[in-house]
Amino acid sequence: MALHRGRDDRHAARGYAVNPFYGEADPVSSMALEPPRHRLPDGPTTPSAAYQFVHDELMLDGNSRLNLATFVTTWMEPQAGVLLAECRDKNMIDKDEYPRTAELERRCVAMLADLWHAPDPAATVGCSTTGSSEACMLAGLAFKRRWALANPDRYPGGGARPNLVMGSNVQVCWDKFCNFWEVEARQVPMEGDRFHIDPQAAAELCDENTIGVVAVLGSTFDGSYEPVAEVCAALDALRERTGLDVPVHVDGASGAMIAPFLDEDLVWDFRLPRVASINTSGHKYGLVYPGVGWALWRDRTALPEELVFRVNYLGGDMPTFALNFSRPGAQVAAQYYTFLRLGREGYRAVQRNTRKVASGLARRIGEFGDFRLLTHGDELPVFAFTTADGITGFDVFDVSRRLRERGWLVPAYTFPPNRQDLSVLRIVCRNGFSQDLADLFVDDLGTLLPELRRQEAPLDRPERVATAFHH
Repeated sequence: MALHRGRDDRHAARGYAVNPFYGEADPVSSMALEPPRHRLPDGPTTPSAAYQFVHDELMLDGNSRLNLATFVTTWMEPQAGVLLAECRDKNMIDKDEYPRTAELERRCVAMLADLWHAPDPAATVGCSTTGSSEACMLAGLAFKRRWALANPDRYPGGGARPNLVMGSNVQVCWDKFCNFWEVEARQVPMEGDRFHIDPQAAAELCDENTIGVVAVLGSTFDGSYEPVAEVCAALDALRERTGLDVPVHVDGASGAMIAPFLDEDLVWDFRLPRVASINTSGHKYGLVYPGVGWALWRDRTALPEELVFRVNYLGGDMPTFALNFSRPGAQVAAQYYTFLRLGREGYRAVQRNTRKVASGLARRIGEFGDFRLLTHGDELPVFAFTTADGITGFDVFDVSRRLRERGWLVPAYTFPPNRQDLSVLRIVCRNGFSQDLADLFVDDLGTLLPELRRQEAPLDRPERVATAFHH
């Protein structure tokens, strides 16, 4: 949720300039209407006028379909939109009042448990969330509580401080988790052309206070998979040497809905005994509008029972494990619709096409000669690229700015430690970003490049824009 500072009096006094036609019955009388921006109006506004005020201002937002920065789904079928509208007034927490919505959530958990090769899908514990950030928080909490229960002599009264090991490329929600729940974040930095976690380095950061290791199946920085099996193997070896038994959480916000369909031989999920939990975003490559995520634990021993609240709410006994309470059930219904609509073969076809668009677009960008590809869109349908050696007249921030003039939203950002010297552009291809749109993007980029090549040096930019991009 964004945090906004208050406005000064000068801005607070401003109102909206009103089109006289907003006054349906008497256009002339509505010419005097000027509702305030930063306080409640004194009286009501007609629904059509209120709609038009909001609609007109939102036209200045970027076009979501041309947003190549976001992983979030920006297109669904009309039938899914109808279903979302039909369920938007159902509160997901009211399981006793909306038992069929609760049943659809349970079925989705079972489907994901089967998809991710849980040893016993019927025994797998899971829940829907508002997105992967909440799911990661829950997984981290389960890690911390399991560790605390196993070390009552050292925590909380013994002075031990828990730590969590991860790569420096993790999504910002993991930094939030460590900050909010007082866990030391131990991050493996990037080195050279390795842009994610190193298994051996991760194992070396573990000690008796390590609650777990996070492996990312699909880095937001460049779209690459982290080597989950190798991380587990390094931790297996650590246990043999030291007796330390450190669990793994797979942050599969994106990749957990790609790999099962396109990389079936890749072992990253519950087939690895060390993997205790997995999350994914239904609103990313799960192909549902925001916001819905999923968190699953291997079995009941992976999620301490004391973290599960059993609430007597509106006449029903309801187990719940969530940071939020009230939230709409519409996205859960939409997730079940999408699972039912596509099935395995449908998901495979959609994700294969998306990866084909991404890899083809990466190749064509590389053919310009002005850019060097870091990844090629052959894992996540995501790739990162920077300017080629010898390009001194412009940088990635110039390219991002010029593309925005044509409606394309492509983030430019610097990498985290130890590669802050590297600035890149990243393109996320999603369902709905068609080959035709990719062709239009290449045409626009090709049109901009001659002018960029004529620059003598990159344009100045505020330091604040040269920061890492986290979604």
